[in-house]
Amino acid sequence: MRIITGSAKGAKLETLDGLDTRPTAERVKESVFSMLQFEIENRRVLDLFAGSGQMGLEALSRGALSCTFVEKNLDAMAIVKKNAQKTRLIDRCKIINVDYKDYLRGARGRDKFDIVILDPPYSMKIIPEILDSLVKFGLLNTNAKIVCESEDDTEYSHEGLETVRHSKYGRVYITLLSKKGE
Repeated sequence: MRIITGSAKGAKLETLDGLDTRPTAERVKESVFSMLQFEIENRRVLDLFAGSGQMGLEALSRGALSCTFVEKNLDAMAIVKKNAQKTRLIDRCKIINVDYKDYLRGARGRDKFDIVILDPPYSMKIIPEILDSLVKFGLLNTNAKIVCESEDDTEYSHEGLETVRHSKYGRVYITLLSKKGE
């Protein structure tokens, strides 16, 4: 696993051993960032189930202004911090060890994002709940992009969001949503 392009291009990232996290496959990551390529520069990113931090770090490497990494697992959070230091992107990172629900509730009225990366454990099937929280708590800037990764073919949607793209990559589906202008 490595950073594909940008200021940290080629940096090899660590991941947590075992089955607690599931890093996004390189091919899927490349496709996601191809979809977002003109949307990243100077944007605020939320990597809600950070795992190793590879998706948020890729965004930072490509010019994102900042990334908030939310990870409940303490060992995974330590890997995110280590990878952020290794890529020399740590100064643009906010790494938070908390459950996603607590983070979303606590961020209400305080944080707003331009890009949100949602890759929760597939078995949880919580993407609709998270989309609802993002909208209800006002955490999305106008035209914000939300990347939803899952193993089922559900094309996620929510009132106030429009589907930009829904694609399959092997066993993985990516739905890209955009917050409608106000």
